Amino acid sequence: MTGPMLPRERAEYSAIVDRPPLKLPGGARMIVWTIVNLEVWDISKPMARQVLPAPTGVPLLPDVPNWSWHEYGMRVGVWRFFDLYKKLNIAPTLSINARVCEDYPRVAQQAKDAGWEFMGHAYEQGPIHKETDQKAMIVRSMNVIEKFTGKRPVGWLGPGLTQTLETPENLAEVGVKYIGDWVYDDEPTVIRTEKGPLVTLPYTVELNDIPMMLVQHHDSDHLLRRSIDSFDRLYAESKDRPKIMSIAIHPYISGQPFRIKYLEQIYDYVNKHEGVVHWNGEQILEWYQGQKK
Repeated sequence: MTGPMLPRERAEYSAIVDRPPLKLPGGARMIVWTIVNLEVWDISKPMARQVLPAPTGVPLLPDVPNWSWHEYGMRVGVWRFFDLYKKLNIAPTLSINARVCEDYPRVAQQAKDAGWEFMGHAYEQGPIHKETDQKAMIVRSMNVIEKFTGKRPVGWLGPGLTQTLETPENLAEVGVKYIGDWVYDDEPTVIRTEKGPLVTLPYTVELNDIPMMLVQHHDSDHLLRRSIDSFDRLYAESKDRPKIMSIAIHPYISGQPFRIKYLEQIYDYVNKHEGVVHWNGEQILEWYQGQKK
């Protein structure tokens, strides 16, 4: 190789209509994949997101109002998530900065005790492009999560879905089996790396409360309306081939008291339909790998 592979070199174009349909067990039609994102925002650095711009338009450090807005999610909002998923008997995938295990062990332990799947999400929140030693950060993240949970993660989501062209090799080399950064399909796919294959799972930037609420500034019920619209179309299509609908949420956003009921209503709606299963990323991976044999 003369240099890192471009995405099209890792995965040739493939039209979904040209592939043989996958099959779900037990007559199931559709997978709902819930991903809860837990992050550490270092008060000494610029915040990953801003709900309140600086009065002069120039970010100032320390950024206490935006840091504490995120902190609300870890102190309050995430407990609304824990209550919801316990009631529904759903164990989501947890996209987790490894530093959460160190800075918020109470939260991480609750997720571990509830049987949530831990998915690597860097050590702390910040674009992977700014890491001085990306490979070392990935190794550190995987090791911290493995030490805390007793299990090495099989999945990875870049912070802000960020990757460099070298990232797939770095991930495959340390045992990552699937990634969520490639949001280009309704179905899992396999991409090449020089360290072995990686599976892409259909994570979402559209049914995701960050772009919806913080970038596009939609009303609180918009996640519900867009999720229902997505589900209705995917469920209709799932008559002919299984579909996966991902929902990506953050406790400082969807865990707010004026938004949580709309998240609850999404599950009320989808669970009225036959043939819907709630799987985590590792379950989707194992099913897909079984289909490919």
